[in-house]
Amino acid sequence: MTDDAPLPPLADILDTARVVALPLVTRFRGIDVREAVLIEGPQGWTEFSPFVEYADDEAATWLAAALDFGWNAQPAPRRDAIRVNATVPAVAAASVPEVLARFDGCRTAKVKVAEPGQRLDDDVARVRAVRAVMGEEGRIRLDANGAWNVDEAEHAIHAMAEFDLEYVEQPCASVEELSELRRRVKYMGIPIAADESIRKAEDPLAVAEAGAADIIVIKAQPLGGVRRALRIVEAAGLPAVVSSALDTSVGLGMGAALAAALPTLDYDCGLGTASLFARDVTGTDAAASALAPRGGVIEVSRVAPVAALLDELAASADRRAWWLERIRRTHALLAARTAPQG
Repeated sequence: MTDDAPLPPLADILDTARVVALPLVTRFRGIDVREAVLIEGPQGWTEFSPFVEYADDEAATWLAAALDFGWNAQPAPRRDAIRVNATVPAVAAASVPEVLARFDGCRTAKVKVAEPGQRLDDDVARVRAVRAVMGEEGRIRLDANGAWNVDEAEHAIHAMAEFDLEYVEQPCASVEELSELRRRVKYMGIPIAADESIRKAEDPLAVAEAGAADIIVIKAQPLGGVRRALRIVEAAGLPAVVSSALDTSVGLGMGAALAAALPTLDYDCGLGTASLFARDVTGTDAAASALAPRGGVIEVSRVAPVAALLDELAASADRRAWWLERIRRTHALLAARTAPQG
């Protein structure tokens, strides 16, 4: 929630909560199905979807974002459409054209690298295939999710520099490693972006204060909502890329609201990920999703799910019970955070 907004009653949240399970086109982030809770608040539909392995304390921040978006008016938008990038999972190089074909008109591709069980040669082949499809004018950024150490990251960046990289996202896990890597590769002119070092850090500004990144990647849910994310961007003083946490189209609407409210937006955003779903809650397939990329952009809009799809894509009874209990626990944590002290 925002600093001054009251916490909605638990009963009001659970009353409209719908738990959905969306199948992915290809395995991504180690999962084949994305589960999420969609909740209808006074301002419209919102989403709560921290990954299942996240502890309650971290997940509570995601609930704060969901409740803020569903119960409070959001900052005024500065733009009505957002340019987005394609996202290429750690697929075989031969599968790259099929993946990119799902992202209509996107001029930028974010390529997942450093996948457990794969080698650098696999990454190089995948990025080469992306460059072949995108052509010389396409923009390519890498995302290692903090999987390399400094030496591995430096070697990998050298190996893929020939593909004219826009930036490398979270090549190493720690702020100290990012700072050292940035120093080593600065002469190459390839910027370093921070994601996990922002959204999973106790101090999201530490990466900027340490001079460890050129760009910050921000996500509305993990950072506690649109307003809190905007404050982090302002304090960091670095260019920002708004990205998705593999949200449904409802959650992507929250990300779009964040991107629309930024004073400047110099990079294509990672908000085209509806195209990674085989099914979404707003269309007959992912291509028909309300926030699927069209001409490389998504519209800034608050999305409402289709009632029939909420039924069709409903999670099993045991998974629904698991998610509702998670809401009860994280709501209690938020209540404790906002309780008067003394």
